[in-house]
Amino acid sequence: MSQVSLVLTVNGERHVLDMIRGDDGSHEIRLMMPEKPAIVQYFFYVQNQDGAGEYYGNAWDGLGGVGVTCGPEPAPYQITVYDPDYKTPDYLRTGVMYQIFPDRFRRTGVPKPERTNCVVHEKWEDTPLKRVMQIPDKDNYALDFFGGTLKGIAEKLDYLKDLGVTVLYLNPIFEARTNHRYDTGDYTKIDPILGTQQDFERLCEQARAKGIRVILDGVFNHTGFDSRYFNALGHYGAGGAYQDRKSPYRHWYMFRRWPKDYHCWWGIKSLPDLNKDNPEVREFFLGEKGIVRKWLSEGASGWRLDVADELPMDYLRQLRTAARAEKPDAAIIGEVWEDASHKVTYGQMRSYCLGDTVDSVMNYPIRTAALDFMNRRIAAWDVARLIMSQQENYAPPFYYSVMNLLGSHDRPRALSLLTGEVDGDEDHEPLHHPVTDAQLARGKARLKEAYRLIAALPGIPCVYYGDEAGLRGSADPYCRGTYPWGREDAELQAEVRKILTCRKRRVFQTGALRVYAENADTLVIIREITGGHDVFGQPAENDKVEVRVVRP
Repeated sequence: MSQVSLVLTVNGERHVLDMIRGDDGSHEIRLMMPEKPAIVQYFFYVQNQDGAGEYYGNAWDGLGGVGVTCGPEPAPYQITVYDPDYKTPDYLRTGVMYQIFPDRFRRTGVPKPERTNCVVHEKWEDTPLKRVMQIPDKDNYALDFFGGTLKGIAEKLDYLKDLGVTVLYLNPIFEARTNHRYDTGDYTKIDPILGTQQDFERLCEQARAKGIRVILDGVFNHTGFDSRYFNALGHYGAGGAYQDRKSPYRHWYMFRRWPKDYHCWWGIKSLPDLNKDNPEVREFFLGEKGIVRKWLSEGASGWRLDVADELPMDYLRQLRTAARAEKPDAAIIGEVWEDASHKVTYGQMRSYCLGDTVDSVMNYPIRTAALDFMNRRIAAWDVARLIMSQQENYAPPFYYSVMNLLGSHDRPRALSLLTGEVDGDEDHEPLHHPVTDAQLARGKARLKEAYRLIAALPGIPCVYYGDEAGLRGSADPYCRGTYPWGREDAELQAEVRKILTCRKRRVFQTGALRVYAENADTLVIIREITGGHDVFGQPAENDKVEVRVVRP
């Protein structure tokens, strides 16, 4: 007679529990889950009468379902124990998001910046420059500007509303050296090229009047080396951590040997890391008069957190508390590229879906699966397995708020990947693989089906500006081209608009989910409300819809 044991890990503590054998030869064990939110991981160990044993655990891809037996310890299954009071903002579950890279969406005129260390494009149709001038590292060659403005975005709010957009996510808008502005120079000021604080407040006010909320990009892990706080180039006058050993910002950073040897993000010298454990840093960002609350009070509805998985967990908890104190329905969206329920960072497993840190993450795994499926790299059942794994691993409030995207400022344009004119996510060259009309038509057909996929899933579908209009380009900087006003692909635009209208239907917002593969090329997504209540127990009319996603 064999003995079966459950090997359980909770909060880093491991327990081996013997299971009870039933008369039918099955084994079972009953146990209470932890009272506090946690990720419970488990697998099984089977020992035969002769003393030999083997393990049974998660499938080879770690996505659950039927597992595997093996000699070494397997990947564990997981149970997500989340806060029963966990609530996320309704508008994440019910809406449609649109991401804008502010310099490239809409301008009101050719900018005339006071600074001289940059290039200004006279023509809106120009191709972004890969390199403007030699500066300390490869990331920040982004010194060419097209001059998109906050007023320009406001001018197109009617277009966004007509597209179905209810949440507008803006890449960084604060004063910075580069066009991407992830190297913040001053968190208290709107970049002058974009406009003024009054322009921002008016944008938020006008957007809210049209049912659109504005989410800002919070870059709280690092600053720019050309900033009021670090001031390596001296552009901010005297002082700064680099210029003055006695600067009040000196301990905001982590110097190995002052001033030139310091911790920086991924070794990029122009992005010095902030010391997130420094009380003054936390007060500046998270305090009652801190940056998080300031811009919420000025009209923003929430924050997307850059490299959220590099921020300490207690920092994220404090940030969430600060945001909700200022605005009870403030949304916090984290940049986490992997499964956010058990992301391993710096050797530690972190869970972002338990109800104490963020409301949502950028769902890059779904993006990869959707594009790979359309490009025939994986089959429909592979996509179904990923969807079911996320549904199982993520707490429902989190899962129904996750940001489902196809394009972003960090990846090549979806259409270029689907036509084959770009080699992959790391292709940083201009479009160099000519495509035929037939390939372009197939790419557009695939893009439409990919949008149908993410629009049918729980969460908030996100459109990267210009993707709906046929914009193409390889990785940074070419995925950051200007919106093709007057040159849009009207047919694609209309089809994307039509697809996104489904999100107005309650069943797509909070209906139950079932998914399966009919065959290698066809994914079936079923959303359903039964019994007069949605998945959150709220009254809702019974409804059922079946979406068949068929790759061209």
